[in-house]
Amino acid sequence: MNDLKGLRAVVTGGASGIGLATACLLAQRGARVAVLDLDVDAVAPPLAGIRADVGDDVQVRAAVAAATDVLGGLDILVNNAGIGAVGTVADNPDEQWRHVLDINVLGMVRTTRAALPHLRASAHAAIVNTCSIAATAGLPQRALYSASKGAVLSLTMAMAADHVRQGIRVNCVNPGTVDTPWVGRLLDSAADPQAERAALNARQPHGRLVSAQEVAAAIVYLASPAAASTTGTVLAVDGGMAGLRLRPAGN
Repeated sequence: MNDLKGLRAVVTGGASGIGLATACLLAQRGARVAVLDLDVDAVAPPLAGIRADVGDDVQVRAAVAAATDVLGGLDILVNNAGIGAVGTVADNPDEQWRHVLDINVLGMVRTTRAALPHLRASAHAAIVNTCSIAATAGLPQRALYSASKGAVLSLTMAMAADHVRQGIRVNCVNPGTVDTPWVGRLLDSAADPQAERAALNARQPHGRLVSAQEVAAAIVYLASPAAASTTGTVLAVDGGMAGLRLRPAGN
């Protein structure tokens, strides 16, 4: 499939996990893709790797400018860079709250702000933000992370309203628990990693973790011309976690 041929895309946090899966799928579908990440040493052609910390506005502006130079413009922005946090509202110190909100929320603001002039010049402009099931469901030990993703969901809706008449569509995906390196590290640090993985599998109605490739497929759909009339939406990729209420197995 070559339906994205001629389109230019930037993916933040694109060196691993959901971001890498998204960048690779965009390229497979014909797009030219630049990856923005803290470490792009492992990023290989056809992807272009550009180092940037989304917590630094100067770096973000320079990286977006470099990406548009390499790509010859910009049509698609995937705001995927983000970090996690574990704990109740009482557990994380103020500095960690500031840091997570700065990366997960203001990081999207910085990248979008730098990209907007280029997107306004595109005949097919789309922004897709990576949100989370944590924005819409109460998850234990995720107070800070959930707050950041709730802000991302609201930001997505506001951006969609602000830019729809400029020809820029804005949507987000809400993944469930995804089998990414970050989740892998959480499992490794658990007292019983096998039991913890089983619990994470079981809390999603389809009985397993979501794959990064499944989330990437949703992101690429929202970014593609196939979704040209879709803006201001939240697409759940969570195995039914947000909406389904199943009876216990065997009942």
